[in-house]
Amino acid sequence: MQHFASDNYAPVHPEVMAALAAANGGPDVPYGDDATTERLQARAREVFGPRATAFPVLIGTGANVISLMAAAPRWGGVVLSDVAHANTDENGAPERVGGLKLLACPSRHGRITADAVHAWAGDLGNPHRAQPAVLSLTQSTELGTVYPLGELRSLVEAAHDHGMLVHVDGSRLGNAAASLGTGLRELTTDAGVDILSLGAAKNGGMIGEAVVVLDGGADAGLADAIPFLRKQTMQLASKARFVSAQLLALLGEPGGADPLWLRNARHANAMAARLREGIERALPGDVVRVTHPTEANVVFASLPRRAADAARERFRFYDWADGETPDRVEARWMCSWATTEADVDAFVEVIAAAIE
Repeated sequence: MQHFASDNYAPVHPEVMAALAAANGGPDVPYGDDATTERLQARAREVFGPRATAFPVLIGTGANVISLMAAAPRWGGVVLSDVAHANTDENGAPERVGGLKLLACPSRHGRITADAVHAWAGDLGNPHRAQPAVLSLTQSTELGTVYPLGELRSLVEAAHDHGMLVHVDGSRLGNAAASLGTGLRELTTDAGVDILSLGAAKNGGMIGEAVVVLDGGADAGLADAIPFLRKQTMQLASKARFVSAQLLALLGEPGGADPLWLRNARHANAMAARLREGIERALPGDVVRVTHPTEANVVFASLPRRAADAARERFRFYDWADGETPDRVEARWMCSWATTEADVDAFVEVIAAAIE
């Protein structure tokens, strides 16, 4: 069965698998003191700036929790979108593990605005309220949209004006950069972001992500706290070189061809665009209606619930929310680096047949 449920379903990219095999050539020092992780540090500085420090971790939730714990005091709160992964899909880990209050803001197509950040300023200095300490943004968002550079800088400036640090959940950062035609540094360090959860598993990796401390985070001393938080939250891998090897494969060599992260993200985005075009060409908008802008590697659409259930017999995908009426549902269709044009075209045919 083919899948449009999540980019987590995709296999490991062959270049990543080859990097893992190369890292398996013999013994090396554990817990991140190995030669592969040392090379990752050098590459992170080349990609994100000379003050960047990368900390390999095991999973994205761990990267988010460690980042937020490092950036916020014990009495701090995290301003974020109401649909942010940290708010909806991490089983309360920021609250239970990090002890942080999440301050959710209403979003439009997954994005929040600088006004939402300013709205929390009145709580600053009030001992009865959690203190807004971190702004956490997802790029690209959970609804497949991206923050353009202008909007991103506006949000970062608003947060910094109130003394808040800025975290980016970049589990799909590559898809956002490919969509906007930017590099990773432009979307993070150059925009003023302080700390980043850098994704790998959704873009061709096997397992593992990284916390990357950027310029502002270095000034705030975050790199000093993360080694202890990483161990305390059970995110320090003994054989960290195998996480570092994947990240190195994705980031590519300096001065070389397009890095693997960009090639994979660009392809996944293109498949989502093809899927949307195919659906809109094959089916009338009052039957299947795309519900959010398609700016990364996912399409959201409202369709008859009965048709969605029939199509799922051939292609796995998730229902995202109830539709406009009880007989309709909003579905999420996600593409990956491994999605082919034939997969997309066959899926469009199945959806059309299910509607008929």
